[in-house]
Amino acid sequence: MNEPIPVIREVDHGTARLLPDVDRDRAWLLTVDDAPQSYVDLDDPSYLEFEYVRRLAHVVDCAAPEDAPLDVLHLGGGALTLPRYVAGTRPGSRQDVVEADRALLRMVREHLPLPDGCGITVHAADARARLEAAPPASADLVVADVFGGSRVPAHLTSVEYARAAGRVLRPDGIYAANLADSAPFAFLRSQLANFAAVFAELALIGEPAVLRGRRFGNVVLLASHAPIDTAPLTRRCAADAFPARVTHGEALVRFIGRARPVPDADAVASPEPPDGAFTIG
Repeated sequence: MNEPIPVIREVDHGTARLLPDVDRDRAWLLTVDDAPQSYVDLDDPSYLEFEYVRRLAHVVDCAAPEDAPLDVLHLGGGALTLPRYVAGTRPGSRQDVVEADRALLRMVREHLPLPDGCGITVHAADARARLEAAPPASADLVVADVFGGSRVPAHLTSVEYARAAGRVLRPDGIYAANLADSAPFAFLRSQLANFAAVFAELALIGEPAVLRGRRFGNVVLLASHAPIDTAPLTRRCAADAFPARVTHGEALVRFIGRARPVPDADAVASPEPPDGAFTIG
């Protein structure tokens, strides 16, 4: 059998590379401009390499009783790691994935095809435009993992964007976003303020070293119109190889501090990661 070889292609937003994992058959790392974007094991979609993706998967696992299908809107697609996970763990789920990079989608479709009948529909579109066009109360989960290069685009960082997410979710639905920041957390606090203006409940998942401001890193923001049961999330995140903490309630209110919601007119992209934060050699 021939060994898999890397695939390199110019896509709409940079140079994409699919790199085979020498330790796992049919497993691939997707990078764009050397920044890791996705890891997919075609034989085992439940295997999740990235810590923040495992935390998003914990949210999926806790969102409904085991095996119950979900209606999920994914903003940002990459190599479709989390949609594959949902399809594998919750058969019968209906999932819409929105990815703006058409060339990247063609690359993923060609080299990492989805299984037939998986319930995943992929749309080449802008994430906010698709979110605003979605029917009200149509999603159990909205998962946002949208990066233009290594930054969240500004039009996805405003309170108007948070309102659009709030409209699409069902009353007990959950919004979950992958964000990245470091101390003094001006961006992260503003995002929490945006969602606090729309949703009754918030939570934040992150490694203690990140939340204490010791390094730049990923955090997962959660928002819901209904109470979020953080106990099972806390247990799952604490048991990971890289344990994370779930912050909510008064502790999260203190973290937000005096941050205020940011309107579209003042919205900015997430901060540029420091050199080497997410790149690979």
